[in-house]
Amino acid sequence: MAIFTLRTTANREDQVMDFISSNAQKKKLNIYSVIRPHGLRGYIFIEAPSRQDAENSCQGVPYARGILPSPVKYEEVESMLEQVKTAVNIQKNDIVEMISGPFKREKAKVSRVDLAKEEVVVDLLEAAVPIPITVKLDAVKVIRREGEPTAEELEAEEEREEKNE
Repeated sequence: MAIFTLRTTANREDQVMDFISSNAQKKKLNIYSVIRPHGLRGYIFIEAPSRQDAENSCQGVPYARGILPSPVKYEEVESMLEQVKTAVNIQKNDIVEMISGPFKREKAKVSRVDLAKEEVVVDLLEAAVPIPITVKLDAVKVIRREGEPTAEELEAEEEREEKNE
């Protein structure tokens, strides 16, 4: 088994992956996986037992520019492939900002955290009626802890200190 790098037209990686996947199924090729690393434009990785299988899978695929001459070692791409679990530091009553989804840039208060499902239940702060919304942990970022002063309060305190000096 080896990992081969396929050059593609930039921003067409998803389309090339779809073509390769369907080619592999139709032609019954030995393709173990087709991977598009986040943040790497113009390249996708094909895991296959031989270079011939990898080449057959991308034969006639639009936007595919060809396989690079030598296979890549797993260690070289490991950091791009593994999803790293990070320690989640989110608690009930934290003030969060939605960073994805339909409520992007809205602020909310955490009412429940479910680490097993990697979800949080939040109440939007600016909503007329508080409605609990369940979102994934990676869709929010903590902007203020319960009990911590707001940015405005910090600025006001700094101004008071400057006047006292």
